[in-house]
Amino acid sequence: MNDFSAEAMGLVIREHREARSPSMAREDLAEQAGYGRGEAASISRIECGIVSPTDRRLATIALALQLEPGQLEQEAEDRTRSLAHRRSVRPVKLRDQVAGTKRRHAEITEKVAQRSKITQELVEPFNRAHDAARDDFFLRFVGLAEGVGGAPEPDMPREETVESTGETPPAIRVEAMSAGIANAIRGAAAGGTAGAAVGGAAAYGAFTAAAAFGTTSTGTAISTLSGVAASNATLALLGGGALTAGGAGMAGGTLLLAGLVAAPAAALAVSGFYILRRRRNRKEEERLRTELEAAEVALEQSQQGFDAMVDVLHGARKIIEYIGVHGTHALERWRTNLPPGPRNWGALGHEGQEQYRKFLTVAGCFVAVSSVDVGALLTAQPNALREKHSSIDETLRFADRNIRSLV
Repeated sequence: MNDFSAEAMGLVIREHREARSPSMAREDLAEQAGYGRGEAASISRIECGIVSPTDRRLATIALALQLEPGQLEQEAEDRTRSLAHRRSVRPVKLRDQVAGTKRRHAEITEKVAQRSKITQELVEPFNRAHDAARDDFFLRFVGLAEGVGGAPEPDMPREETVESTGETPPAIRVEAMSAGIANAIRGAAAGGTAGAAVGGAAAYGAFTAAAAFGTTSTGTAISTLSGVAASNATLALLGGGALTAGGAGMAGGTLLLAGLVAAPAAALAVSGFYILRRRRNRKEEERLRTELEAAEVALEQSQQGFDAMVDVLHGARKIIEYIGVHGTHALERWRTNLPPGPRNWGALGHEGQEQYRKFLTVAGCFVAVSSVDVGALLTAQPNALREKHSSIDETLRFADRNIRSLV
């Protein structure tokens, strides 16, 4: 756990931003810190104490402010102690205690509401980007690839390599996913039913499920090869879409807000009766303060998991959007250069075959990014959270690098 609160870090960052001469706008800080243009809201969330930057984000913010990350952390730790001391001083009069407790109740209620709002704001654009990339790139590629006869059997990751690594490295995970997609395409081209002919989300769910049950030449299930990773099975992860019934995927994991919202919300519900009363005695006031302190602790303990989720959804959406735009354009160029059907592998020529392989890799990256297990971040204990976030971040970075180099 960090030794500083999100509120304290937000105050420190805002003060340094405003102390610049001239004062730096949130929009400028967002762009210089690597969030991108139009991401002033990301800085606003940090400065309001709703989100705390991850270690990597804190380093880029510090660089933009011409500071060292350690300086921001130390100032935030000092501010955290100062804020805690100020709040620990209890007024003598019951009336003043009641007023302070009501203020704390309002602050917690607002923070819970803000977390839910931020989650929704992140999930909706991710889902739109996901569905666009699924329909415009993934399923269109599958449809075109099914029309190519005689495509070679894909190379599979060696089982001993996967078994020796424990947590599946992104390269092997994407390789296994791409191979599963290729096998499902081959099966559909030979008369199977896994392809995109039925269209839309249902086809995507059927296709990815079929790909998950593809096998290597030795009979080992593909889902076993890449299933060592933190998600469920290899490709049967998204169902009909990120938030449709039965679909999990990354955005679906954000519905598991129980660990981030439910605990403090429950405490608030218990205390709500006392908040609404016009008068209460000291015993009732003490009980209410205890409930509110429990809610504050629950929010603080879940802060890093929430921060990790925000960081992952933000980065994943950009990757998916890149596939939806640039992958789709590259796919259309490939389609216009394909020979008339019926097509066989040899008719594609070397360049067309290479492009086919590139699109397989991009498709594997698409599924790997879309199926990142956000639920693991939301429910991870503090000592496991950093490792899980690092693993997911590695997957996103690997996918981003490969996609940008291929399309």
